[in-house]
Amino acid sequence: MLVRAFRLTDKLGNAALKTLAWFSQAVIVYSESLSAAVTGALRLLWGILWTLARAVGAVLGGVIGAVLALLGVLTRRGARAGVQVRVEAVAGRATAAGRRGMMVRRADEDVTETVVLVEDPLKARNRTLSALAVLLLAVVVILLLWATSPNRQSVPVVPGAALLTTPEMAQQQPTPFATAVPTVTPRPEALRVGGSLVYSVRENGQDDLWVTVIGQSVPLRLTGSPADDRDPAWSPDGRQVAFASNRDGNWELYVLDVRSGEVTRLTYTLGFEGAPSWSPDGQWLVYEGYAEDNLDIYITRLDGTQGPIRLTYDPAPDFSPAWSPGGREIAYVSWREGNQDIYLLALDDPSEELAVNLTDTPNANEDHPAWSPDGLTLAYGSLAEGLEIVYAGPVGVPRGEPVVIDRGRMPAWSPDGNSLVYCVEQGGRTFLVAGQYQAVGVASEAVSLPGRVADPDWTAATLPSQGTGVAVTAETDNPLYREEIVSAQSAPPYYRLILLNGVNAPSPHLNDRVNDSFTALRQAVLQKTGQDYLGDLEDVFWGLDRVPEPGQERRNWHMTGRAFALNRNLIYGFPAPLEIVREDVGPYTYWRVYVRAAVQNGQLGEPLRQMPWDFTARTAGDVQAYDQGGRLRGVIPSGYYVDLTQLAEDYGWQRLPADRTWRYNFGGVLFWEFVKTDGLSWEEAMLELYSQDELNAFLTEPTPFPTPTLAPPTPTIGPTRTSTPVPPDQQPEVAEPVESP
Repeated sequence: MLVRAFRLTDKLGNAALKTLAWFSQAVIVYSESLSAAVTGALRLLWGILWTLARAVGAVLGGVIGAVLALLGVLTRRGARAGVQVRVEAVAGRATAAGRRGMMVRRADEDVTETVVLVEDPLKARNRTLSALAVLLLAVVVILLLWATSPNRQSVPVVPGAALLTTPEMAQQQPTPFATAVPTVTPRPEALRVGGSLVYSVRENGQDDLWVTVIGQSVPLRLTGSPADDRDPAWSPDGRQVAFASNRDGNWELYVLDVRSGEVTRLTYTLGFEGAPSWSPDGQWLVYEGYAEDNLDIYITRLDGTQGPIRLTYDPAPDFSPAWSPGGREIAYVSWREGNQDIYLLALDDPSEELAVNLTDTPNANEDHPAWSPDGLTLAYGSLAEGLEIVYAGPVGVPRGEPVVIDRGRMPAWSPDGNSLVYCVEQGGRTFLVAGQYQAVGVASEAVSLPGRVADPDWTAATLPSQGTGVAVTAETDNPLYREEIVSAQSAPPYYRLILLNGVNAPSPHLNDRVNDSFTALRQAVLQKTGQDYLGDLEDVFWGLDRVPEPGQERRNWHMTGRAFALNRNLIYGFPAPLEIVREDVGPYTYWRVYVRAAVQNGQLGEPLRQMPWDFTARTAGDVQAYDQGGRLRGVIPSGYYVDLTQLAEDYGWQRLPADRTWRYNFGGVLFWEFVKTDGLSWEEAMLELYSQDELNAFLTEPTPFPTPTLAPPTPTIGPTRTSTPVPPDQQPEVAEPVESP
């Protein structure tokens, strides 16, 4: 009986411990979404409690075992005493009356002792486990209350402004070089190596170079010309920054001395050069160059005595090179096998046939390779299923399984190789994130920066002290446009429609709140492409009686006077004026629009690196393309293009996601739509042009779609597809009627 009781006690105790373990683990998982600090605390608590529980279990087991052993000894002794009493009772019947009282007393003493010894040990164990459970629940409640306190920050932004600071904060400083401000808290482990970060920031319609010294509070603007400066790369000694710029017309390579501020031009071609990377000895640069209608990898010596030397010749684009720390290998990105993979080329035998495909992922596109300082690991960004992820994998294991670092793009290594810094887009801003490479899952340090930040690079060197270095201001801080309001009212409708001069469209009117930004955007497109692509539009303003196409919202932004639509037929031609690139962002499908430059000598635009989407394939007899609404093209078009989507964003005009029916309904593709909401809801925007009564009448009236004709049901094979517009050169000729005499 006692053995069974012990086994039952042991099983109940184990069940209680497992229940507590499950509950603690669930709390840890939930707490991960609350705060990384809470997660660490709970994990530490879980380890302590688990160790304590095991120790308590062991102690209780030992105590119970000892109690059982003692109980057995005492029980055997009691039995022997009972036998002796019975012998004495038989031998001494003459004195039965005297002995009987003694036997009764001994029997009472034995019974009393036995009752005390066999007390159920489960009670003591249950009391201990109950106390442990109460303690655990109390600690968990306290931690949850602390984690959900409204006084704590909900957005993880890095170490105040003492480590990385936004350019807006720099503009508020009286001097460009401020004395380093000591941090209030110890420097995070990911940034403890120190050094300097250089990166490009797109503001006010242009890209400029900025640098931040780890530990100082003020970032410094390195370039500020009206042209675009981007793709920065530190020299091995940290004294120079190589970058690409179109300040002299077309895209060339330059080197900036961060101490003197002197800028030296390295390349003199009529084509395109960009994305430089230094050799370990600081004597050479590898870069991407466009010549003979092909984007390839080149190297050149800084003193101009050798180069440019072409390394790749494949017809597919090769770009984004990175020189290895050992000096004998170059990693780069290529489309040569049908998707965007990272390849490794050995300079000892630079034959393209021997280039190794390191990633070989048909369903993902990798970009921006970055070598670790020891040359053993390659970090890179990958886009798959709408997510941008940073990976790192060993160079010596082609097609090996890489390590997932975090969500982000464009990684760069710390000088000691223990940390990575990369960019994360969110809410129209960029978070520059730094985290330890081996500490996967540990909270990273981040800072929010305005606009689009790209191409961070990290050096161990620090910038000169105040007054001995270079810092510039932008040559112009004028905004890209100003909205001039013609008239405004105090009650709806607040504003009026403005005619767009020189725009060919059915109703070329826009809201007075956005017409000036459109005009400025139109001029910028003309300047950067040499073609007035916004002078001939498919749609601008819609009246309330306009019936949308299938796949378009009835509450359409065209009705607010805050939208315009490109001519969708511009995707046809040889070459086509528009190239459309599909971009999956989470569950949504977006489109990036590139417009072909009117001048193809390198002075306008740059070559494409992404594969465009072929909409005509959906009606070309390909079953898979039919189901997918098209397919990727087989070849990236040659020539120079301008990113119209990026240009429109500079002026506040955003693209729309495709409707969920876009694969079988061409009207839901919506690559041609651009809107400027200014943070307003559709109803708020409508009240700028209509009264409340007019808006209510529109919202309550029946949807003006034609009533379908009733017909007998027929089997449905698949969704009905809207036809893709037919290219103008393929439309059938219509014979003109002949007049009778």
